[in-house]
Amino acid sequence: MKTSTRLITAVIAVLVVSVTMSVLSTAQNVDAQEVTPFPSREKTISVTGMATSSVQPDQLNISFGVETQQKTAKEALDSNAIQMNKAIDAIKQAGIPESEIETSSFNIYPVYDSYEDKQTGRWTQELIGYRVSNIVTVQTGKMNSAAGIIDNAVNAGVNRVDSVYFSLSPETYQKLKDGLLEKAIINAKTRAENALEPLDHKIIGVKHVSLDEFAMPYPSPAYKTASYDMMESARAPTPVFSSEQDVTTSANVVFIIGSN
Repeated sequence: MKTSTRLITAVIAVLVVSVTMSVLSTAQNVDAQEVTPFPSREKTISVTGMATSSVQPDQLNISFGVETQQKTAKEALDSNAIQMNKAIDAIKQAGIPESEIETSSFNIYPVYDSYEDKQTGRWTQELIGYRVSNIVTVQTGKMNSAAGIIDNAVNAGVNRVDSVYFSLSPETYQKLKDGLLEKAIINAKTRAENALEPLDHKIIGVKHVSLDEFAMPYPSPAYKTASYDMMESARAPTPVFSSEQDVTTSANVVFIIGSN
């Protein structure tokens, strides 16, 4: 009888320990589920903010040069150098220092003439000379100097005017960029707050910020290049106008949100 009682007691003890371990295991599982990382339960809203500013350009850019053609490369180069030196002197007389003038391209290449051989009927190329092209670019803050620079250069022998456009100087660009990025982020925050208000939610943090590239306006010609008449421009001042340009940037912000 005593042996039977002891056996029953031992079985009960085993069952108690088993139930206890099962309860502890269940509790641990519950705790593990409750400790799920916070980010997986984050509520977010993604908003893109925009900022635009109308800016008056403060830098004038003019690209022009001289092309010459002679029978030999040396003759073409010498002729080009004479005309180009005259053009540079004329530009300086318009008030542009040498530090604001730089060479943008320089090329020497052969010139061929094609003809058909009457005996064979084949087309043949014949070297007839060399052409030298020397292009310089003027970048200056003297916004009202465009007409004087072009006219002086053409009068001195320039036979190519490739582009005339207005842009922002590096200093102005950086200042404008910083200011617009701040406005774009503020705009994103305002849009998020307006969207969350009827949902009874609010911003409680920032998860991610993505800044788009600063969008500069595409430079447009400041004078008509297609029908530009060099001789006529030498007789009358060349009209060149600048206008305000819209500069835009944007920022995407992912906000962490919570209920009020």
